[in-house]
Amino acid sequence: MLVELCPGGPRLSPVVVGVWRLHSWGWSAPQRLDWINACLDKGLSSFDHADIYGDYAVQALFGEALALQPGLRQRLQLVSKCGIQLVSGARPEHRVKSYNTSAQHIRASVERGLRELHTDWLDVLLIHRPDPLMQAQEVARCVERLQQDGLVRHVGVSNFTPSQFELIDSALPRGTVLCTNQIELHPLQRGPLHDGTLDQAQRLQRRPMIWSPLAGGRLVQPGPGDDAAWRVHHVLTRLAEQWSCSPATLAYAWLLRHPSQPLPVTGTRRLDALDDALAALNISLDSQTWAAIWQAGAGQELP
Repeated sequence: MLVELCPGGPRLSPVVVGVWRLHSWGWSAPQRLDWINACLDKGLSSFDHADIYGDYAVQALFGEALALQPGLRQRLQLVSKCGIQLVSGARPEHRVKSYNTSAQHIRASVERGLRELHTDWLDVLLIHRPDPLMQAQEVARCVERLQQDGLVRHVGVSNFTPSQFELIDSALPRGTVLCTNQIELHPLQRGPLHDGTLDQAQRLQRRPMIWSPLAGGRLVQPGPGDDAAWRVHHVLTRLAEQWSCSPATLAYAWLLRHPSQPLPVTGTRRLDALDDALAALNISLDSQTWAAIWQAGAGQELP
């Protein structure tokens, strides 16, 4: 089952598979292909990339696997991001970490990504971070040309504030809108609930994508001295017994309860961990349970 990110926008699986750690899994191309097929068998057909993932290596690793079964491209959706420049041996021209949202850089990143992924188009292109030097009209014209050339079907942003989102959205040509804002959200990072980000998403009917929904694993395996994570973990564990599910599933359900209808991005190679996310689709938390998890993350009652 696919869901629309926005009216008339791209259709993605309700849980998106993040691949930023793919380079560290040590898998051969056939093993990567088997994993992609296993995700598809579970109904997880959308994969989240960025040019910088794995020191600029992940897109090529994923594409190498896709090339073994070219017809698979028609069954999945590819999301990728660009705009961050990391200091890397793979990019010797980068002297310092910076952002680059110039038309030249965006187009070059997309074209390189398409070659690496062995595909002719991206389903969704996201501007990875708000660039302080970003020229909204230049980005808009670049996006329009990429769409006209058939290289990008839809565009969104990641980690943008409501005003930054509106700046780009208002500059886009008629008939084109930002389809999503991919943001960090979990009980330890509650900012988007209260800074207008999710209010905007709900008002515009642009479903957000959520990265790090388990706080990088802190919610299920807190480290020593991580008091806030331990508080949330204890509450999730207690509630999971009542709901007969895993604590991770409750953490996903907490996100999905929000009326902006977010799509979590998982970042795991473990198929059973993907099942935890899928199980949350069938859970609807009541407001008091949701507030108990919020309170555990904040260390205080709701104001």
